[in-house]
Amino acid sequence: MSSYPLDGDLYVAPLYLAGSTFIGDPALQPLLDRGFIAQSDELANVYVSSPDQHVRLGFLPEGPDNALWKVAAHSDPFGPPDWLATFGSNTPTELVTAFTSTLATSYTEDPDAVTTSLRRPAEEGFRPLEEAGWKRGSWQLTTLFTAPDELAGLTYRGGVLDRHAELSGDQDRWLLWGGQDGFSSRWYATFTSGVPMDLIAATTARLADPAPVLRYEAEVPKRNRGAARIRPVPLPVPTPLDVRRAAAARARSHGGRTVGGASAASALTGRPSAVQPASATHHRRVAAAR
Repeated sequence: MSSYPLDGDLYVAPLYLAGSTFIGDPALQPLLDRGFIAQSDELANVYVSSPDQHVRLGFLPEGPDNALWKVAAHSDPFGPPDWLATFGSNTPTELVTAFTSTLATSYTEDPDAVTTSLRRPAEEGFRPLEEAGWKRGSWQLTTLFTAPDELAGLTYRGGVLDRHAELSGDQDRWLLWGGQDGFSSRWYATFTSGVPMDLIAATTARLADPAPVLRYEAEVPKRNRGAARIRPVPLPVPTPLDVRRAAAARARSHGGRTVGGASAASALTGRPSAVQPASATHHRRVAAAR
């Protein structure tokens, strides 16, 4: 729990309580760097596709539902997706970036592997959470993981699922969640059967990473603040070179005349120096003599 007044830039941990930055660039850039093509509509939704049209991503701030991100792979560009991943509007941007960064790398190495990858054991997706000390449980064919503070979790449903029910969101093979219960504080992410395991493992590894992330105060959901570890970003300490440059800039701002005795601190902060400029002192002496 934070003991600081929340204002300006903050470091927030754990990640799953930090909320979204609601900026698409960090998660889109790995794909754009690998030749994916971006288009947008009049509502500012962004659509990104691979050069062969087999992989598609939507960043949908004005989409039809609460999924801010949708990523799909199509072995047939005109057919239904082979798999679908969704990230809700409050999902931390870093989780989406972990997914798209790994997707970009996998696609560059072998485009076909993204749509026809070999099924690998779900344990690979569980491993980062187990190594981070998340509690594991099970019920029938369902495997559950819960964070130590019980404010994030993963549900994996085994057995046979209906493909159409998965794609429509009626059944979830993989469900990740985090945050306090509430529309603006809790987020959800889903992966259907067929999502390559390296993409899932990259996401769960980022979810379990304890490193704090950068947020602006307004981006941190209010309901999550009491449970999150929050500290302000410290102001930078000026170096000797900064001091000299500021002093020189202050001197130039006085028409090239050196400000007699002005401290470097006043040059940096903009507060008046205790030592008066020579011209001001001279005028006072003349006035006193009169």
